[in-house]
Amino acid sequence: MHEPVLLKETLDHLSPKKGESYLDATAGFGGHASAILKVTQSYKDSVLVDRDQIAVEELQIKFTQDGLEIFQNDFFTAANELALEGKHFDLIFADLGVSSQHLNIASRGFSFSNSGPLDMRMDQRQELTAEIIVNEWNERDLAQIIRKYGEEPHSWKIARSIVTNRPIKTTEELASIITRTTGKWQAKHPATRTFQAIRIAVNNELGLLESTLPIWLDLLKPGGRIGIISFHSLEDRIVKQFFAEHSGNTYDAVLRLITKNPVVAGNQELVNNPRSRSAKLRVAAKIKTTERASDAH
Repeated sequence: MHEPVLLKETLDHLSPKKGESYLDATAGFGGHASAILKVTQSYKDSVLVDRDQIAVEELQIKFTQDGLEIFQNDFFTAANELALEGKHFDLIFADLGVSSQHLNIASRGFSFSNSGPLDMRMDQRQELTAEIIVNEWNERDLAQIIRKYGEEPHSWKIARSIVTNRPIKTTEELASIITRTTGKWQAKHPATRTFQAIRIAVNNELGLLESTLPIWLDLLKPGGRIGIISFHSLEDRIVKQFFAEHSGNTYDAVLRLITKNPVVAGNQELVNNPRSRSAKLRVAAKIKTTERASDAH
C-alpha cells in the first residue's frame, strides 16, 4: 500500500482543527486526507482531487461521507473550477510525488525496475505519453527536457542514443539504452534522471505547479494554511520561491512562513518508507487583515 510521507509532520505544521474546510489537491489513495479529515470532521466543506482514475475510484470507495466532493482532474483545472464556484478553504495540501502504485504497476510505465509500456500518464485520458516523446520528439527537444527536468549531465548523449535506437517500446528497453550510453551505476540507476524528466514532461508537472500556486493562494482563507510536499529540487525551488515572494516583513506580505526551512523525514520514517528520503514539506499561513494592521502599528 502507498505510505503517506511526512504524515506526522504534515499534521503538526498544518495543525488542522475541527470544522475547518480542506482541499487535497493530490489526494491519491487518501493517506493524508484520512488523517486530516479525521480531525476536521468537515466533509461537506472539503474537496479531494486527483488526476488518476484509479486513485479517484479508490477515494470514492474509501470516503462515503455525505457532501464530500471527489473528482478527477489535474490540480490546475480543479483549482480554477473551485475559484469560479467561489470556494475557499482553511487547509490546502498537495503531495507532488508519484505514488507507489504508479511505480509498482508495470503497465503504467513509470518505472525502469518493472518492464512496461512507455506511458507515464498520471491522467489516463490525456493523449501525450512517454512513447510519443521518446519516439517522435527531435533530438534537441529530448536533450533539453532531459537536461532541464532531469538535471542530467549526459543529456545530449542520451538524446542521441534514444533517436538512434528508435523505435523504443518498453521502459526496460529505454533504461537499457540509457545505461549503455552513460556507463556503470553510481549512487542512482543511470536512467533515474531521464525517467524523471520524461515523466515531468508528459504530465507538465512544473508548469501546472507554477500556474496553480497563485490560485491556491486565492482559495486560501485568511488564517488558513497551505502545505506542499515536493520530491525533487525543481519542485521545491518553485514552492520556496513562491512562498518567499509572498511573505516577509513587508506591509503587502500575504503569507507567513510556518516552516522557515523544509521539513524532512526522520530516521524512523526513512527506514520504514525509503520513498520519504527525498520528501520536503513547506507550510505557510495566509495573513489575516488583523495581523497586518497589528504589524503596521
